[in-house]
Amino acid sequence: MEYASETEVHNAAKHIHSLNAALNEVLFGQEKLIDLVITGLLARGHILLEGLPGLGKTELVKGLSKSLGLDTKRIQFTPDLLPGDVTGNPILEEVDGRREFKFQPGPLFTNIMLADEINRASPKTQSALLEAMQERKVTVLGTTHDLPQPFFVLATQNPIELEGTYPLPEAQLDRFLFKLEVTRNSVETLEKIVNSRELGTEPYVESIMDAGTLEGLLRLVRKIYLPDVVANYIARLVDATHPGQSESAANIKYGASPRAALSLASAAKARALIHERPHASFDDVCYVAPAVLRHRILLDYNARVEGITTNDVIEKLIKEVPAQNKATTKTLKNA
Repeated sequence: MEYASETEVHNAAKHIHSLNAALNEVLFGQEKLIDLVITGLLARGHILLEGLPGLGKTELVKGLSKSLGLDTKRIQFTPDLLPGDVTGNPILEEVDGRREFKFQPGPLFTNIMLADEINRASPKTQSALLEAMQERKVTVLGTTHDLPQPFFVLATQNPIELEGTYPLPEAQLDRFLFKLEVTRNSVETLEKIVNSRELGTEPYVESIMDAGTLEGLLRLVRKIYLPDVVANYIARLVDATHPGQSESAANIKYGASPRAALSLASAAKARALIHERPHASFDDVCYVAPAVLRHRILLDYNARVEGITTNDVIEKLIKEVPAQNKATTKTLKNA
């Protein structure tokens, strides 16, 4: 396999830093959130943004689409939204004197799909995204249609405690690379927003790169080297999320899937590229682990009663699982 050179990584980082600067002018005071959104994008992953209404989740996604110059469609998820409203429907048309069904693509056929307030739609409608998010394809009436490339789902959701929300199925949550929490702003950030924005107006966002440049960055992420010791750490970290495999898993009912391990590897490579390194490290894995694991771990009833969160458990897991496996290190030394 061909690996990324330092020159390639350095040149790519210039585009990434410009994108980061542009998005920080869209959403103030959310530097880490923006960094993780860009990381998820470079890892070819779908991203779920959770937070209270009005915190700028939708504006961030819109700013991202404008800066990348990609085709973007927005779907406002509501309780009466049907699966066909997302994927598209066959329409009866007359062709050469005969009537036949012709597929009319829905808003899912785009580069970036903004699924706004995704958890306000019924589970049946949410399930319409499963095949698209995993295989980048849509099957309607037995016919499979390819989605445009690249294809990303960036979804926003309100906390489940709010009225009119449905919990996302575990199978769909697992298809999101990241689940990111959008927190409220500080007083200083609120003052900056008040002084520089008007209600009902959108911030200006310039185009940073075209689709060809983005595709080059996506290919380069796959060429970032993942050392064997880091891959071993990812495997042990995911295994430790299962009951009985670690002390930190005592409150876990169901642990993370193999897709979580693949997600950690892809996200760690993307973060390495952002920081101009041709190889991923233990620190990269630890940095992205909460975003990758928080929606893939299901806590038991006792944990919820005691107020223990998945973030608490993940923090303990990272401290408990050593970066270097003693058995692996000994084998490498002997070799």
